[in-house]
Amino acid sequence: MDLFGDSRQEVKSRFRPLADRMRPGSLQEFFGQAHLVGEGQVLRRMIEDDAPVSMIFWGPPGTGKTTLARLIARETDAAFVGVSAVTAGVKDIRKVVDQARAHQKGLGRRTILFIDEIHRFNKAQQDALLHAVEDGTLILIGATTENPSFEVNAPLLSRCRVFVLKPLEQDAQIAILDRALSQDGMLPANPPTVDDTARTALIRVAGGDARILLNTLEICVELEQKRGSQSIRAQTVEEAVQRRIPRYDKQGDAHYDTISAFIKSVRGSDPDAAVYWLACMLDAGEDPLFIARRLVILASEDVGNAEPYGLVLANAAFQAVHQIGLPEARIILSQAATYLASLPKSNAAYLAVEAALAEVRENGAAPVPMHIRNAPTGLMKDLGYGKDYEYAHDHEGGFAGQDCLPSGLTDRIFYRPKPIGREKDIQSRLEGWWPGRRKKQT
Repeated sequence: MDLFGDSRQEVKSRFRPLADRMRPGSLQEFFGQAHLVGEGQVLRRMIEDDAPVSMIFWGPPGTGKTTLARLIARETDAAFVGVSAVTAGVKDIRKVVDQARAHQKGLGRRTILFIDEIHRFNKAQQDALLHAVEDGTLILIGATTENPSFEVNAPLLSRCRVFVLKPLEQDAQIAILDRALSQDGMLPANPPTVDDTARTALIRVAGGDARILLNTLEICVELEQKRGSQSIRAQTVEEAVQRRIPRYDKQGDAHYDTISAFIKSVRGSDPDAAVYWLACMLDAGEDPLFIARRLVILASEDVGNAEPYGLVLANAAFQAVHQIGLPEARIILSQAATYLASLPKSNAAYLAVEAALAEVRENGAAPVPMHIRNAPTGLMKDLGYGKDYEYAHDHEGGFAGQDCLPSGLTDRIFYRPKPIGREKDIQSRLEGWWPGRRKKQT
C-alpha cells in the first residue's frame, strides 16, 4: 500500500489509522525537526542538492523517522524499499542488494533501503550491508530508538551519518492537529472542533509522539460521533486514553506550584510529600533533569554542611538521570528526594554567602591584607607581600589563628553553623579556634 495515499484503495484507506493517512507527502507538510529540515539545515540541503547519503535516524517513536526516509526517497526520485529488522534476515537483505544493483545498472536509479528498528539487526545482518553501502549500490537509512553507538556495529556506523530527532514541540503538534482536522477525508465533512483544554490534553498524552497524537484524536472523533457531537473536550481525551489527564502545564501556574510543593516538602523533611509531588511532576511529563537540578541546588541551600554528603548524592543523581533517562530515572530521583528530605537541614552556607555579598555590595571589596597576598617576585616580597604569613600546617592541629579578613572586618561573622547534624561539630570547632570572634554568635 502507498502510505502517502492511493485513490484506488479507498476501501482499504478506511481501515488505515489517522496517523498513517496523514503521513506527509512533502517537506512542506512535515512539521517538527526544524534543526534538520528547516531552511538551510543539513538534511534539507541534502535533499535539495539531490545528494542523499546513508544515515541513521535516532530518536523517540512518532518523531518522523519513517516519514523522513520516505520523503527523502520521493524528493530525490529514488526507489524505496522498507524492511523491519524484526522480520528481515540476511537472505532478505541480499535480495534487496541484488535488486538495487539491477536498478542502478538498468535504470540508473538509486535505491533507498529503510530499516526500521535497525538496532535489532545482529552482526551478520549488519555486515551483509557493508559492501553495498560503501560502494553506493544502495543508500541505507536506519531508524532506531536506541543509541546507535551501542547498537550499530562500528564498521556500518562509520559509513553513515547519525541524525538525532527530538520529541515534537507543542507548535509542531498543534500544526499536525490542524492539518488532520482540515485535510483528512475520513473525518466528518464538517471538521470537529477541539477546544484549548482538549488540545492541551492531547499534547500531554502524546508526549511529543505524532502517532499517538493523531490516533488519540481519531478515537476522540469516533467517541463524539457516537454521541452526535462534534465538540472534543478534555474529558473526551481522558475517555479515549482511559486515564485522567494531569492538570499540569510546564509554562503555567501548576508547573511552578508543583515544583514549589516538591522543594518545600524536601526542605520540610517530609519524604512522603516529596515523593508524592515528584510523582505528580513525572506523570505530567516534567523534564527529569529540571527536577534533578533543583535537588542539587537544595542540597547546598537547605541541607548544606549539616550533611555535606547530600550534595554529593544530589550531583550523582543528576548525572545518573542524564545518563539513564526515563522511565528508570524516576527511581534515581526518588532516592535523592527521599534521602535529602530525611537529612538534618541547615541554610547557613546560603546565608553566609548572602551576608558576604551584601557587605561587598554596600562597601566594596576591601584591600587584601598584606600577609595573605601572593608574592611570586622579589619586588613584591620587598614591598611586604606575604610578610608574617603563618603557614597553617606548621602549627599544632593545622591551625595558625591568623586573621584573613580585611582590616575593619576582623570581628565579622558571615558563616553561622547551626547546632544540627555535622554542622554541630563545625560550630564547636570554630568556637574553639576563634573564641574572640565566635562568642558573638550567642
